[in-house]
Amino acid sequence: MPAPDSTEPRPARAIEELLAGSDLVLLGRMPWSSNATFLCELWPKGSRPDAGLTEVADDGEPDDDEWDDDEDWEDEDDVRAAAERATEADDPSDDYEPADGDGPADSQAPAAPDNAAQPTPAAPDHDPEAVARAAGHGPLGRAIYKPHRGERPLWDFPDGLYRREAGAYQLARAIGWDVVPPTIVRDGPFGPGSLQWFIEADFDQHYFVLLEDEATHAQLRRMAAFDLVANSTDRKGGHVLVDAQRHLWGIDNGLCLHAEFKLRTVIWDFAGEPLPAELAEDLDRFSCADLVPELHELLDPFERDALRSRARALLSEGRLPTDPTGRRFPWPLV
Repeated sequence: MPAPDSTEPRPARAIEELLAGSDLVLLGRMPWSSNATFLCELWPKGSRPDAGLTEVADDGEPDDDEWDDDEDWEDEDDVRAAAERATEADDPSDDYEPADGDGPADSQAPAAPDNAAQPTPAAPDHDPEAVARAAGHGPLGRAIYKPHRGERPLWDFPDGLYRREAGAYQLARAIGWDVVPPTIVRDGPFGPGSLQWFIEADFDQHYFVLLEDEATHAQLRRMAAFDLVANSTDRKGGHVLVDAQRHLWGIDNGLCLHAEFKLRTVIWDFAGEPLPAELAEDLDRFSCADLVPELHELLDPFERDALRSRARALLSEGRLPTDPTGRRFPWPLV
């Protein structure tokens, strides 16, 4: 397995095991997410710093009102700059203090609220993270944690968006398309939720920027096909990320896999083009096989039937989806 600071991609199954078996250390909350969303570090079991999960769990859960309190968080430009600094840093956790139990910190990359006390730098000999690293331990990666209890239900997606996050990943794996970061369902500091491998990305390169690079078009066509099969209802431009290897990832997949057709996406630039042969082969293989158990258990019978129908319809049509209404866009676009 690659070293934690390596740019070499990890195998998906290895990442799933890491997500499932690591201790979580909360770094902060993402302020521009409509649902409570946290950036975490993944530490080897039993090796996390003391200021992590235990304090969050033992100090009590936040009141429900705290999930909606965004007034104290820094503005988006400040947080985006913090995210870029964290991505570029050799050790992203050095600049940030794990969130304490007084309430969820709010950052997409972690940023302390304006009214929060600033952490006092600890001497290396007394810094639990420094001690852990000196002993050969340290964070194995970062992840995005979306707890069930932090969701804001919608009338048409009333509950369990975290399960759809995991379902989107399982669907992508079942088809053979590497378009969704590894995502699992597991318990975390605020109860069960989804945990997704964090993509170190340049967040200024959203869909509308990436579209200008023809080298991305094959991957964007694949994502357009995936969004139709997954019935993605919220594929904003900012939900398409590019990593250091120029691989594209679709994130924020909680609004998908509904039994009713609800496709809303910004990826319409390839509408009506022939479905690439390699994508058709993958879909044909997927359509002829039973659903993998990991996906089957996340969907109800109506959702499973609708999923198969969408895959077969795309195969039968043989072309990437079109939007004759001109209204199948998410808002905001980015």
